[in-house]
Amino acid sequence: MSERTVLEAMSVRRVVSLPPSASARDAACLMTSANCRSVLVVEHGANSMRGIVTERDIITRVVAKGLDPSQTVVSTVMTADPESVGPATRVADAVLVMIEHDIHHLPVVAANGKLLGVFSVRDALPLEVTDAYGLSEFNQQVNDALG
Repeated sequence: MSERTVLEAMSVRRVVSLPPSASARDAACLMTSANCRSVLVVEHGANSMRGIVTERDIITRVVAKGLDPSQTVVSTVMTADPESVGPATRVADAVLVMIEHDIHHLPVVAANGKLLGVFSVRDALPLEVTDAYGLSEFNQQVNDALG
């Protein structure tokens, strides 16, 4: 079984962030340009995380409610003070946190408080999917050899 850490597994190892006063449209545009599904909400000039906005937040808290994304401020639709993990957290432990809190994104924060990025449930998939595919191929080869 793999013992990867969230930092090793993260597909995006940079902080993608906006200030609390940014619009939901700004967040959606940033997610699109950065090819990610969440944005950290950070005070300007500080490395202090106020919250996180995900694509699901924009769909359920803005679009589905008929709000104007250009006029909706992210601080009103973000998840404030989200669960977070340290960079040495094992992928399996991070996925357990996600399951327990029904979330798909976990900010990764160093012991000194520095934001390192966001671990996504999708980051847990590549190695495990590859392992499963390899096991499937092995099983097929065994079945073929046994006739």
